Amino acid sequence: MGEIADPVQLKEEGNKHFQAGEIDKAIECYTKAIKSCKDKKALAVIYRNRSACFLKKENYNNAVSDASKAIDVDAADIKALYRRCQALEKLGKLDMAFKDVQRCATIEPKNKTFLETLRRLGAEIQQKVMIISLKTTFSTDSRVQNMFDILFSDESDKEKQEKAANNLIVLAREDAGAERIFQNNGMPLLVQLIDTGKPEMILAAIRTLSGMCTGHRARATAIIHTVGISKLCSVMAVDNEEIVLATANLLQCVYDSLSGGDKRNYGKEEALVLDSSKDLKDILLALLEMITSKKVSGHGRDQALNLLTKNVPRKDKKNTDNTKALFTIDHGLKKILKVCGQVPDLPDQLPLTENTQLIASVLLNKIYDDLRCDPERDNFRDICDEYIKSKFDPNDMDKNIHAINTLSGLLQGPFDVGNVLAGRQGVMEMMVALCGSEREVDQLVAVEALIHASTKTSKASFFISNGVTLLKDMYKKTKNEKIKIRALVGLCKLGSAGGDDYSMRQFAEGSTEKLAKQWLCNPTLDVRTRKWAVEGLAYLTNDADVKDDFVDDEAAMRAMFELAKSKDKTILYAVACTLVNCTNSYDKKEIIPEMVQLAKFSKQHVPEQHPKVTYTESLFLALADDIKDRGTIVAQGGGKALIPLALEGTDKGKIKASHALAKIAAVSNPEMAFPGERIYEVVRPLVSLLNTERDGLENFEALLGLTNLAALNDKLRVKILKEKALPEIENYMFEEHDQIRQAATECMCNLVCCKEVQDRYLEDGNDKLKLLVLLCGEDDVQLQRAAAGALAMLTAAQKKLAVKITKVTGQWLEIIQRLCIHDNPEIQHRGLVTVFNMLDADEQLAKKLIECELLEILTYVAKLEDNPKKQDAINAARTCLSRAMDTGLIKPTECSFRRSKI
Repeated sequence: MGEIADPVQLKEEGNKHFQAGEIDKAIECYTKAIKSCKDKKALAVIYRNRSACFLKKENYNNAVSDASKAIDVDAADIKALYRRCQALEKLGKLDMAFKDVQRCATIEPKNKTFLETLRRLGAEIQQKVMIISLKTTFSTDSRVQNMFDILFSDESDKEKQEKAANNLIVLAREDAGAERIFQNNGMPLLVQLIDTGKPEMILAAIRTLSGMCTGHRARATAIIHTVGISKLCSVMAVDNEEIVLATANLLQCVYDSLSGGDKRNYGKEEALVLDSSKDLKDILLALLEMITSKKVSGHGRDQALNLLTKNVPRKDKKNTDNTKALFTIDHGLKKILKVCGQVPDLPDQLPLTENTQLIASVLLNKIYDDLRCDPERDNFRDICDEYIKSKFDPNDMDKNIHAINTLSGLLQGPFDVGNVLAGRQGVMEMMVALCGSEREVDQLVAVEALIHASTKTSKASFFISNGVTLLKDMYKKTKNEKIKIRALVGLCKLGSAGGDDYSMRQFAEGSTEKLAKQWLCNPTLDVRTRKWAVEGLAYLTNDADVKDDFVDDEAAMRAMFELAKSKDKTILYAVACTLVNCTNSYDKKEIIPEMVQLAKFSKQHVPEQHPKVTYTESLFLALADDIKDRGTIVAQGGGKALIPLALEGTDKGKIKASHALAKIAAVSNPEMAFPGERIYEVVRPLVSLLNTERDGLENFEALLGLTNLAALNDKLRVKILKEKALPEIENYMFEEHDQIRQAATECMCNLVCCKEVQDRYLEDGNDKLKLLVLLCGEDDVQLQRAAAGALAMLTAAQKKLAVKITKVTGQWLEIIQRLCIHDNPEIQHRGLVTVFNMLDADEQLAKKLIECELLEILTYVAKLEDNPKKQDAINAARTCLSRAMDTGLIKPTECSFRRSKI
């Protein structure tokens, strides 16, 4: 028995059985040899031999396992590598088999067996890839056809058709899927879907086309020529908002792809594919045609105007090519003016939404701003002048109010143009005539024009001198509520010319109550009339006394918020202005004392601030200031609104929005405040507040927000590091301000899980670890807690850091002992965990720790009775002593306690 137990003899016995073809007996001998063999190299040979046996028995998994164990000992074991290659090939794992035989051929490059196997496996892998590719292609092709079959079938139920439509849309968003649809006669089939006239089919077709052409010029060109611009415009003309929006998105995708959004290289076909100028012009002409067509719905007209607004002006003013703006002026300026001049209360008008005319005014303003020289601006103004003049007709009042309404559109858009035209001979006279008309619509148009004309009081001196009398007369004499409210708003607007200048108060007394209670809170009035009440309040709330009255009127505030939910989006600006005024959320004007003295000396007017006014510089920041309101901001989507403001706003706006985000992130659960991928977008705004130019409160709340984010997951921690926040956080750990230093240390405590942070602490020549140890010795409990937590995690992750602690400061032992006897159970637990990490890191260090007073501290804590409040610390102390006993530093008789795990 003694001889058989020898692993060498057992291996030899196994070899004899193998050569004799007695495979089962050979496996038995090798298995016994493995159990008794202690030499690694000999053991590897036995595993390799048993692997050959398993190959013979066609037990390929065991063959791979044994060969791998042999390779683990010797990576260049050529026999084990080849046997594993053979087993892997039989298991169908050709890629892995190829790698093994490749290594064999590298070690023995002239071995014909290896070379032949390498060639054969390479060919098999290539063939397999081709088969998979073909299967995928055929599978995708059949899926595409199957989806279209379901969509066209009258027998398919609605649920199946919806699923097929959604699958088609998803497939089109992937480049390979989009190409399969395109190659499989997809375009004509999608046109057929549109022609069914069924809204759900049209939506599916339009959204699929959007996916197919996004970023792909060739397919975008194909859509233009297969589907046709006119068909797409006719689809966008329908009175279905969802279809209109989807079609507008498709046209935008097509326009982007044709105008440079596609970066693909088409080789020889490039010259054909890239000539898109005619198609782009055709799209602009079609959109201009749409805006004055009576066949187009209000929603369709809005989207046509929006597309022109997005695509006509230059994106970058440094680009000198403004030919699209000039082209639009030549072919469509009068059409845009026609939309501005529509009066919904008259018969035979174009279908409009509540927002159409304001969108048209915005487009006019964008085009005018895009002009580069005075001759171009003069041409724009002359066309507008000619258009308005052509509408004046003493015998046709409808034409006259169209002209004045067009002027209102210009005053809401390119104000300078509208202001010049308003001063032309006959315009004021026409307004006087309209104000005196018996028709309500005439008076409404005239009053609204007067209101818009007084937008910029410094430039509208003509209207201010002539319009105030008209407005006062109309307000006093008319019994029509719609006209009365507009007249009062005009007076409020003129009266607020001084902004928040306390010395220039006009029209405030009594106006607030009428606007708020008589009109805003009156549900019997139509939305358009009540909208004007908010417009008036937007001006009146510049006055501090008016703000107080309005904010205290809960019914009026609620009525304003309810009104903001209506489809008329033109209300939102007035609501926002009112809120900004009520919260004083605007930039404080810097008053230079020397300039004030100079103004007084020259008898110029000096603005005076109302004694009640204090400033904040962001509405969101003002709302987020009270911690109780932050949950409401999150619930109402404030987090979503703040992120783009923090990333893309003005410099000052970005700071304020970032600070508001920091306030929310500091006290809320970030996963709820910023759900999904949005949470990663919050990091950059918070990091932007970590610099010396920001004030202490911004630094502090940004650090708190980053601490909460860093506590969630590794991906967020990596994102914080990528934004280069680490050096700034380290700097704030040196800050003299206690709260900022504490917040920075807490943030670092959550970041030390990252390998990159640990490596910075391992680097020589810095005091990072020394600072952390010294912070553990501070009197501030929260600071100690954060620093001790960071130290515990660092020493657990990197044993070298546990040893390095002893070299950074002579006070290290005293500080560690203080942590271990701390009154705060959390700090005590973290200190004891650090001690365990040090005991586990180095034998000499462990001996030094046990030979000092620390052993008495550990023994005392370990012998404490179980206590839920201190149990973590007690268990940690017991684990430290268990470790000391296991390494022989103390004897079991020296202390008695229950063993625990940390």
